[in-house]
Amino acid sequence: MSRQWWGTRALGVAVLAGGIAIGGMGPAWADSRAAAAASSPVVDTAVPSAFAGSADGEGQALSPELAAAIEEARRQVTSMAKTHPAAEVRTSAWNALRSSRGDDALLEWFAPDGGFDYAKQRARETRARNKAFCERVAATHTVGFSPEVRAAATRALKGSAAEQAAFVKTGYAQAQQLDRAAREAGERQWLEVTAKERDFVRGRADQDAGEQVRVAARWALRPGAADTDVAEFFGYGWATGATLDLEAYRTRVADADAVRHYTLTRLIKEATDAEAAVRGAADGAKSRAEANQAWNAVSEHSDAARRAWLAEQAAATVQAENWRAVVALSREPAQELWKTISATVETTQKAWAGEQTRAQEAAAFWQAMHDRAQDGENRTRG
Repeated sequence: MSRQWWGTRALGVAVLAGGIAIGGMGPAWADSRAAAAASSPVVDTAVPSAFAGSADGEGQALSPELAAAIEEARRQVTSMAKTHPAAEVRTSAWNALRSSRGDDALLEWFAPDGGFDYAKQRARETRARNKAFCERVAATHTVGFSPEVRAAATRALKGSAAEQAAFVKTGYAQAQQLDRAAREAGERQWLEVTAKERDFVRGRADQDAGEQVRVAARWALRPGAADTDVAEFFGYGWATGATLDLEAYRTRVADADAVRHYTLTRLIKEATDAEAAVRGAADGAKSRAEANQAWNAVSEHSDAARRAWLAEQAAATVQAENWRAVVALSREPAQELWKTISATVETTQKAWAGEQTRAQEAAAFWQAMHDRAQDGENRTRG
């Protein structure tokens, strides 16, 4: 598939409507990621028995390591409830957090084929994708630059599923044409595109940290493109690409963290059970070796997760710094073209700063869990 952003109007709708790859669905450039995910180890789907009765205080007491893992899982589910791109996942996460079944509900939500996976499956449905498209358009097309598109998207969101489908199919392109016609007729202020702005967009095309922003910039500068294409990049293309990049990041880290947390609770349960079995074991050396190996598995898993989160922190930091610079540029006394992006840049910068903090906190948790696991290894070392 061509990487040109909105190479045709149909592709433009597909990029926005498809948004991000949820569970393997997405544009062709996501195939390599999907293949990598498919090659990941399959985790056991059995729910650790230590969670039985944990919500009401009955059953086996939780180990300090498992209690810490549950607390971190709750924090991550809360984050997904607030920021995950798919509304179905956000709703499902809130339901898990509010469940009277407590920690059991959280673990089952993370489990393969549990609530998280089911919510992602629902998000793949055409109706959900159409609504997400309308929401994305309303969020990235400002009243000042695209009043007809913004109004049409808002109407579709308030309407039926059929109206949202019609907006995706034809309504968006029709509203775009109305906005373009109004700008060309001089009904709204003409936005002059200078060589300086073209050079800036060229820099976005070559060096921007976000893949979709780069694609949007390249489309604005494609052979045969006019000044109106560059103006539309500032008007909504930039914001749309940025939204897609943020959604892709959040989806990727949510998918990975769900597997990490479910695996962690399983490994901790195995390690604590193995360590408990050392006491009174007929073959103490063998039991200690098994417990030591189990804690080593927790240690290795935690260290891998820590390194993964450090990489995500670095990526979020680059984006946050990039958008901080854009915020500063949008505030400078400049021509009207820059003001069209100012309505969305601060929101994007704050979102990436939040992801930077979240990644930093997650990396710290996994470092602490790695240290706990190493303590377990030391306790069980023969």
